[in-house]
Amino acid sequence: MFASRERVSSLGGPARQDRRQSAGDGWQALIRGTRITVDLILELLAAGMEPEEIAEDYKISVEDVRAALLYAARVLGREEVLIAPEA
Repeated sequence: MFASRERVSSLGGPARQDRRQSAGDGWQALIRGTRITVDLILELLAAGMEPEEIAEDYKISVEDVRAALLYAARVLGREEVLIAPEA
């Protein structure tokens, strides 16, 4: 897999981040060296674009697209859902 490094999230806690992303304005996850956000990559994939198409259109590597998916999976994997009891 990709090497990770520690960074401080916008909430002040530690968060793991893939070396292909960097923190942008408002702590948005970006493909390192670009202004391309992880959420844009996810939206393009959800719309049916292939990773190779995204890489070519946005001048990034297919590995960058995969790193965006990995980053999103790690963020969502840490998310905790609390269900309120019914009143």
